[in-house]
Order: sequence, then C-alpha cells, then structure tokens
Amino acid sequence: MPASKPQNPKLPAYVEAVLPVPLRRSFTYCVPEVMRGAIKLGARLKVPFGKRVLTGYAVKLHAELPPDIEFDESKIKNIVEISDDEPLITPEILKLTQWTADYYASFWGEMLKASLPAGINTEKVRPKRRKAVRLSALSKSLTPTEPQQRIIDLLEASGGEMLFTQLLEKAGVGASPINTLAKRGIVEVYVEDVRRDPLAGAAFPAREDLTLTGEQQAALDQITAAIGDDGKFKAFLLHGVTGSGKTEVYIRAMQFALDAGLSAMMLVPEIALTPVFSRRLRSVFGSDVAILHSNLSQGERYDEWRRIRRGDARIAIGTRSAVFAPLENIGLVIVDEEHDPSYRQHESPFYNARDVGVMRAHLAGAVVVLGSATPAMESFHNAQTGKYTYLHLPDRIGGRGLAAAELVDMRDVFKRFGKDVALSPELLDAIAETHAKGEQVIILLNRRGFSQFVLCRTCGETLKCKNCDITLTFHRGDGKLLCHYCNYREKAPRVCPHCQSEYLYFVGEGTENIADQLAKKFPAMRIARVDRDTMAHKGEMEDVLLRFAAGSIDMLVGTQMIAKGHDFPNVTLVGVISVDIGLGLPDLRSAERTFQLITQVAGRSGRGEKAGRVLIQTYYPEHYALRHAVRQDYEGFYAEEIKFRQRLGYPPFFVLASIMIKHRDLAYASRTANILRRELDAANSARHCRILGPAPASISRLKNEFRLQVILKGSSRKALRDTLQIALANAENDGADMRCVYVEIDPVNLM
Repeated sequence: MPASKPQNPKLPAYVEAVLPVPLRRSFTYCVPEVMRGAIKLGARLKVPFGKRVLTGYAVKLHAELPPDIEFDESKIKNIVEISDDEPLITPEILKLTQWTADYYASFWGEMLKASLPAGINTEKVRPKRRKAVRLSALSKSLTPTEPQQRIIDLLEASGGEMLFTQLLEKAGVGASPINTLAKRGIVEVYVEDVRRDPLAGAAFPAREDLTLTGEQQAALDQITAAIGDDGKFKAFLLHGVTGSGKTEVYIRAMQFALDAGLSAMMLVPEIALTPVFSRRLRSVFGSDVAILHSNLSQGERYDEWRRIRRGDARIAIGTRSAVFAPLENIGLVIVDEEHDPSYRQHESPFYNARDVGVMRAHLAGAVVVLGSATPAMESFHNAQTGKYTYLHLPDRIGGRGLAAAELVDMRDVFKRFGKDVALSPELLDAIAETHAKGEQVIILLNRRGFSQFVLCRTCGETLKCKNCDITLTFHRGDGKLLCHYCNYREKAPRVCPHCQSEYLYFVGEGTENIADQLAKKFPAMRIARVDRDTMAHKGEMEDVLLRFAAGSIDMLVGTQMIAKGHDFPNVTLVGVISVDIGLGLPDLRSAERTFQLITQVAGRSGRGEKAGRVLIQTYYPEHYALRHAVRQDYEGFYAEEIKFRQRLGYPPFFVLASIMIKHRDLAYASRTANILRRELDAANSARHCRILGPAPASISRLKNEFRLQVILKGSSRKALRDTLQIALANAENDGADMRCVYVEIDPVNLM
C-alpha cells in the first residue's frame, strides 16, 4: 500500500536498497514510523518488489526524499521488515562489493548476496545450540534433598557445569530436580552455541622450527616492513619456484600481522588445497583460523562466518568467496597460486577474487602478496612495470634441484605401434622403476570420464548433449554418457541412434580409462583416482590425499586438482598425458595455461631427499610452451608469450570485455545482440575500442540456450568501461532484453 508522509524529519525516513536481481540500480522505500532509527547501512531488509517480497540490502539512508529521485512520493512503498539489528554487511564489505560490481559491470545486489555464506538469507541455517547446567554461588550454602545432591556432586566433579542431557543420564533423574534447583538459584540452566568445526577431530601437523633461507628472509623482511608502515597499501608478487618455501613466508607474515593487532586473509584456488593449508595454519594459530569454502556444510560455513564477524577468528582461509569474509582491521591479504583461473567466478555476479583481493587490501590500507611459481602474465607484467614489488625465490629449500623433465614425442610412439596409445613405453617403464624403489607416482590427465566422446564409424555422427552443442563423455563406472556442462546424462547406447549401426567407437581417454589401464598393467600398485567424479562428497578428497601422504596409496591419477600446492616427499615421478588438449582450445591463454599446468604438476616431483623425474607426452614437442615447461623456465616463456600478446593486442596491453547474449530462442537472442551492437558502435564514436561480433560463441548452445558473443577490445580501461556503460543503458532503452545479457570484464577465457 502507498506509504504515509513522514512525520519525523530528524530520523531517516527513506532507505535505498539494492536487490539480488540483474538490475544496475537501487530502489527507494519509505521507513514506517515504528522502524525509524532502527536501520543501519548494510542491514538486510524485506521489501516489496512487484508481487514478491525480496531480501534487499540498505545502502543509503535519507531524512527526506532525495531530489534526484523522480517518483511520486505517494507511490513509494514501505519496507516490510528489518531482518538485522546489527548489519551482516560491514561498511568495508559494502564499499568493496560496490567497487566489484562497478568494475565488473555486474549487479551490486547480487554481489552483496554472494558475499554472504550460502543459506544465510533463508530460515534453514540457524546457530546450533544446546542446553547446559552450571552451579551458582548459592550451591555451597543450601542443603538439597538426595536426588538433587547427586546432581550437585556430578556438577562439582565436572568442574561446575555439564550438558543438560548428559547430566540427566549420569544422575539417573528426570528434568524436575534440575528445574527445582534452578528455581532455588542453586544451579543455572542456560543455552550455549555449539560451533560446527570443519576440522573437528582432525590431526594437526607439529609446528616445525624452520630456519629461513636468505631469499625467504629477504622476502619476509620486505613484507613485514610494509605491514608495519602505518596502514599504507603495498602489493608484492612473490615468484617462487615449486618447493621454494612460499608457505612458510606466508605463515610468518601472518604471525607478524597478528602480533601487530591486525587480521589476515589467505585465498587458495581449489577446495582440494584448503585441508592442507587450514591444518597447517590451525597448528600455528589455533582457533584464530576460520575456514570458508563451498565444500563445508551450510552450518559450518555459517558458524565460521559468524566467528569472523564477531572477531573470534582473525585469520580467514578459503576459496574465492572468502575474499568477502567480514574481517576487521586487515593488515595482510595473501593470494596463493594467484595465476589460477579458479579465482574467476564464471556465473553472475562475475568477479576475479585475486583482483578483488588486491582492491580489498587497497581499501584497507593493507599489504597484499600474490604468490605463484608461474605468475599470470598480467601480474608479472605489473611487477616488471613497477606496479607490484617483485620478490623472487629462485631455489628449492635445502638446495634440492627441480625435477628433471623430458618430452615423449607421441608421433614416434605412433610409428612404433601403428596406432594411438595412451601410455607410452617410456612412461610405463618409469612407473615400474619408481614402484620397485618404493616411491610414489602422480599421473595427470586434465580430462574426466572414460572416453572423451562416442563416434559412429558407419555414419560419422557423434553423440551430443540434447541441451548443449558439445559431445557427451562416456563414464563406464555407471554406464552413462554425461555432459560436463549441464550434467545431462543418458544410458550409453548399444547402437548408433542416428543409423542403428553397432560400430560405435569410444574416442579419447579420460582419467577413468587411464586409471583402469594402469590398474591392469600394475596390479600390485594401489591406485586412486582424483577428479570431480570420485571426489564429489565431503571429506573424500582429504581422505585420499592423507592416505597418499601416509604411503598407503602408490599412485594418484587425476585432473588439475592434484597439480598444485601439495607436498608429497616420496613422489619422484610425474607423468603428464594428453598435454596437447589445452593447446587446442580457441583461447588466448591456452599456451599460458598449458605452461602453468605442466610446471605446477612437475613441481610435485622430487620435493623430498630423492631426485624427481617428469615425463610429458605430446604430439607437439616444438611448441614454445612445452619447450620452456620442460626447463621450468618461466622467464623464457614470458619473453615469448608477451611478444605474442603485444602483437595481437591482448592483455596486458589491451583490456577485454566479453558480452554473452543467451536465450532459448535464437531469433530473440539475435534481436538483443543486434541492438546491443548498434549501441556499442554509437557509444564508440571516438573509436577507442574494437568491437567484434555478434557471432556464435565457440560453444554455440549450452544448457538449452543459444549463445551469441560480442567482444570489446580497448587500449584504455576507462574508454572501454565508458563505451560499455553507455551502450548497455541505451540498449535497454531501445528494447534489448538485458536479462539475457552477461558481461565479463577481463575474461579468463573467450569460450
């Protein structure tokens, strides 16, 4: 119903709220008299939106209706409810999410929702509580009856307090004697929160008293000097080869920040890495560490987030969404494996947690450390141009050398066998030798499933997903064909659905196939497969990695989940299969990603006292990414790749934006795409940007939606943003359906 005219001008009578909807604007609501003065910035509000009531976030308060809001005052609706007495969103997160939404041409309301733990906007997740009993001071001066005495004796023997249910069981009584004692003031019955600890029952490694190398100490000294420099922002790129001791530098820098009364944040790219780092951090910092990632239960995430919000935890470690953890007084932000594409959110709202982490440190006047053995091209370029301070750890700890790597030319293997084989004799011999010495093996194949696709040899058709323009992957374990994009699955057919031929050919091995082949060739070896199919449930990944570290597994076969961050001293052989998959992708970063993946997984070998070896199977041994990866020569790769980027006008020299128009109706998507292209051309009158498209995306249909793509390339970030913002606004006014328009700034791929 229409709002009544405000009667008390001294208190905020109007609130601007942003909503978790794909709209780049806020909405103004009237605050009823009874709620005046109760709303704080960042608080959640229940507000009417059309025929629905949505949860919004208060971003501005007004005593009077702002003059720039052109609405009839009588039509402004009242808010329905204030959900928070104390806001969940801190002023810092409010500012950070606004910057993030603006930078990535995304939606502030969706960004705010993404900054909170899943489930917090529903009634499903609540604090876990339990009833307990404790003795009061009166218990010494009063003489109870006999059952009540047993209760008091048990409480005294337990240090003065016990859980309510435990006390009932041990005393052998009902609730009545306890309630009687409570009424008399002898005991107190209370309710306490129970923390759902993600690491409950976990064993933590002993804290090692390590002596830093000269390079480690020099890097740490620069970082700690910056932390102590009166709240001035500074960014470091810590470029250290695999096994050079970056983690120890991180830990000591965090300790320095905590000792200075500050908090610290550490981001890691994969859920698979959090058990390793969180256990190590917990062994050093105890309950000061909180963990945030999507593999926790909603209750665990909620409790860890609340501990951070209350200030009970001053270190947050987690994957990309942890960049929005409500830490106060941040002194240090660490982004480990900063090059990793997993930091990119590939659904709306789009953002890159690495870059948001840099901005968070900037807004807080803190220090940010980006660490990697294979830095992103943009990060290394920033270090070369002085935007970041460059720190280098060129050597492994203890003087250990990098693993010796070599390429296996699969063209020669094909000539020897007269057919394609997945496992070369060189790799099989090396596995046998390694196992005979009691050492461990890691095999990397960055492709899940048993076979990449199914081909009919009679009609030449492949079996494709009914929702997406891609082939289905065969998973033999459950006899299904699976789409790795939309999760569509169907039973594997016995005959071709196109021509009824029985001659179906399963092409291209995945991890399931390779693990099966290796199990047959090495029946005595204990082999575990690590990919998203086998590690789907909570705790499975951690269990496998711990068993591998303990030596109860001889070989890991997996995707990139096993390629980085892990330290297994007994691994002396790494095999890389089908490395050319990445080089064949239609993407500007394909060479960079291939180099990074090989270098990272090669770094898992030879980290202990024994020398390591890496065998890389390829049909393209001349490619510069492979030549430099064999030598683990980052600088050499960078020198070649940066020339390619500059010549073709790619980042870091040019700024990119990808606009994807998606809809189930191709004609409908085309209409919006054409309107958008027309407005982009008009907004780009000064020709600061190059505009490509609209054209079908490399995957032209996904999840039953047709996909058209427009790419913007600009030499100036400001010019690209201005062109984009003007065009988006004008396209909406011209009738383009902006609900099917998805904008990515600085896309990590163009697929």
